[in-house]
Amino acid sequence: MADYFGTDGIRGEYGKTLTCDLAFAVGNALTQIKAFPNVLIGHDTRCSADALTLALAAGIIQGGGNVTGVGVVPTATISYLTECEKFDYGIMVTASHNTPEFNGIKIFAQNGRKISDSEEEFLEEFFKSNFVACACGRFFQKDGLQNKYFEHLKNCIDVDLKGLKVCIDASNGAACKLAPKVFKSLQATVFKYACSGDGRRINTHCGCLHIQHLVEGVKKNNADVGFAYDGDADRVIAVSKAGNVFDGDKLLYILAKNMKEKGQLFANSVVGTSHTNSGIMVGLNRNKINLVRTDIGDKYVIEAMEKMNLKLGGEQSGHIIIKTHAQTGDGILTSLKICEIMKQSGKTLEELFDAKLIPQCNINVPVKDKMKILNNEQLKNLSNQIANEISPAGRLLIRASGTEDKIRIVVEFPDEEKAKELANKIKQTILQI
Repeated sequence: MADYFGTDGIRGEYGKTLTCDLAFAVGNALTQIKAFPNVLIGHDTRCSADALTLALAAGIIQGGGNVTGVGVVPTATISYLTECEKFDYGIMVTASHNTPEFNGIKIFAQNGRKISDSEEEFLEEFFKSNFVACACGRFFQKDGLQNKYFEHLKNCIDVDLKGLKVCIDASNGAACKLAPKVFKSLQATVFKYACSGDGRRINTHCGCLHIQHLVEGVKKNNADVGFAYDGDADRVIAVSKAGNVFDGDKLLYILAKNMKEKGQLFANSVVGTSHTNSGIMVGLNRNKINLVRTDIGDKYVIEAMEKMNLKLGGEQSGHIIIKTHAQTGDGILTSLKICEIMKQSGKTLEELFDAKLIPQCNINVPVKDKMKILNNEQLKNLSNQIANEISPAGRLLIRASGTEDKIRIVVEFPDEEKAKELANKIKQTILQI
C-alpha cells in the first residue's frame, strides 16, 4: 500500500504534510520512470497552488522533462488534455473538497486516467530516493489549451439550454470562470454564487459540502436547477427548483435511466460504491439496470468500468464518470448532461427521479490515528453486533477516509431514528478509544 497516496492522490496540509520539497521529489520521480517526459500541470485557486506547481515543474525540468502549465482549470480538464494532446503525464494541484489550508497532487497517465494503486507505489519508490538531474527541460505556459476543453464540453450535449435558469456555486474554485461561461454559451440564464476565484475562501461555506446557500439561491431566483461543485469541480451536487438536494446517487440514477432509454448503457449496468444507497439499487433493478459496487473512491469506480467496458459510474459524493465523454469525474459535464435530460424531457428533477431511498445516517469523526481506531477490538465487536441487529434490512459501513483524518460511519436502515441512534453509538465509542 502506498504511504503518501490516498484514494485520490497525495493530500495534506500545505507546509506541513505536503511541502514543496515533496512536490519537487514527485515531479522528479516521473522523469525517473519515463525519460524526458512531457508533463501538463494545472491547479485550482488555492494560495499554495503556485508554489507547489513551480516545485513540481522544477523537479520535472531538472530531470530533463518539459512542463506545460495551463493555470486554473478543473481536474477533468487535465484528464482530457493529457489524453487528447498526448502528454506523458498530467498533474492537477488541488485538495478537491478540502479547506484552503490543504492541497494535493493528482497524477494522470497518458490515457487520461488517474494512475493506479500499483503505479502509485512504484512512483513512491523513486521519489523517496535521491533526485536525478539531467540536461534541463523547458517550461511553457499555454492557457489557451483551456479553450479545447471548453469546446469539448459544449459538444457533449445535443441541445441548447435556452429557457433554462441555472444557479452555479463554483465553491470559489476551479470552475469559477469555466462553468458560467459554458452554460451561457449554451444560452442558459446563469446566476453565480461563490465564483470569485478567491483561493482563501475555496470550499469555505460554499460548494457541494455547504449546499444550503445554493438552495436559497435557486429559490430566490426561481431557477430551474442549481449545481454546486467542489474546489476542483470533479464532483457536483444538484438542487431542484423546489429546493430539494440531489446527491450523486440520485444523479447517477437519472443518468442511468436516460442512457438505457437511448441504448447507450452497455450491458445495462452502472458502477456505484459500497456507499451507494440500496434504494438506488432497487430502483435500477426495477428498470432492468444492474448496479455493480466497488470500494469508495472514484478511481476504483473507473477501474471497474474499464474492466467491464461500462459507460457510467459514480459516487454518492457527486463524482460521476460518463465514459463516453470523460476518463474521470467531471462535475461540469455531469451538470450539462442533467440539463440536457431536463430540456429534452421537459421534466423537473423530481419527475425524473422515481426511486425510493432508504434512510442513511452519515457521520464523520475526526481522529488522529485512523488505523488504530479501525483495529480496535471494542469497535469491531460493536460493529458486528449492530450489523447483525440491522440485517438484512439495513447495512453498516465504517471506514477510514482516504483524503482526511476522519472515520466515516454510514448506517442504512428503514427506521431513520434507529439509524441515527446506532450511528451516534458508534461515534461515541470512537471518541472514547
